[in-house]
Amino acid sequence: MATHVTIIGAGLGGLTLARVLHLHGIPATVYEAEPAPSARAQGGMLDIHDYNGQLALQAADLMDEFRGLILDGRQAMRILDRDGTVLFEKVDDGTGGRPEVQRGDLRQLLLDSLPAGTVRWGHQVSAARTLDDGRHEVTFADGDTVRTGLLIGADGAWSRIRPLLSAATPEYTGTSFVETYLFQADTRHSAAAKAVGGGSLMAVGPDREIHAHRESGDTLHTYVLLTRPLDWFAAIDFTDAAAATARIAQEFHDWTPELTALITDGDTAPVHRPHYALPEEHRWDRLPGVTLLGDAAHLTAPNGEGANLAMLDGADLGQALAAHPGDVESALTAYEQTMFPRTADTEADTARLQQSLFGDEAPPARQTRP
Repeated sequence: MATHVTIIGAGLGGLTLARVLHLHGIPATVYEAEPAPSARAQGGMLDIHDYNGQLALQAADLMDEFRGLILDGRQAMRILDRDGTVLFEKVDDGTGGRPEVQRGDLRQLLLDSLPAGTVRWGHQVSAARTLDDGRHEVTFADGDTVRTGLLIGADGAWSRIRPLLSAATPEYTGTSFVETYLFQADTRHSAAAKAVGGGSLMAVGPDREIHAHRESGDTLHTYVLLTRPLDWFAAIDFTDAAAATARIAQEFHDWTPELTALITDGDTAPVHRPHYALPEEHRWDRLPGVTLLGDAAHLTAPNGEGANLAMLDGADLGQALAAHPGDVESALTAYEQTMFPRTADTEADTARLQQSLFGDEAPPARQTRP
């Protein structure tokens, strides 16, 4: 009989793992802190790449369903100077390998592909420990516990499973997003909508950038990226939406109005999203019966690969467990021997991208979480 798999976290990686296990007849339970699938917004657009995320969806036998989620035209991209000059423009001719979908739609697709009851909602992990018999015990906030011979930490940046394997903790990378949304963009925010175009926009300046995505429903999602210490953001009262918006916009006072409108015309209060990362090439020694995937294993600053890598981690781990029936340790070893170098390659690519964007204005040394 296959070992029951306990997965902590119902993000894209954990759900992809559960789906692949289901296809191979391996029982699994996913424990998720959120009380329900609709408990919070699931973020914006994701470009799912043909070299990782789509491979995971193929392993999950969900490519046809995935194609039904794709938003046509969203692979278009524009890069503008801060005065509005178009530096680069790419049209979406339908042949690109990075189609865009809404993260929430993709998560729901994975949830719908699992047997009823696979995900246990409202189970926030408070602690995890290894027992004398080599099994692992997870304690939830309500005092309930579960014991398992195979524990997978798919619980994100601040994983409660990671300490079983590693003493590493995420540190602030020196950059943050400030997010806002513009609704009914083509009619209510026409200048900003024209600047963004049909897909995504990036406008780059020294230690500051404006990114925007055209999402479904005529919505623009703005990500302002600033290279600033945490103390700088702490001095802003984000509970005062108008004051916070004005303070962020001040950093772009000499930028063209159609770009700054993506900040000043926001229909939602600005939200600070600091970027944290685990140490480069984060690894751990093999501990029987437990491993990590996604951000729990290799958190980095946003680089366009995080969700894709988490899904591929989940697919690879599920396939490894299916390929080594009755031999969990061989499966986990095979998975980690693939995942570790893949992560290192992605980190190196991210470092090169950051240097090309920032040059000598690269973010400062990391800070630990306050």
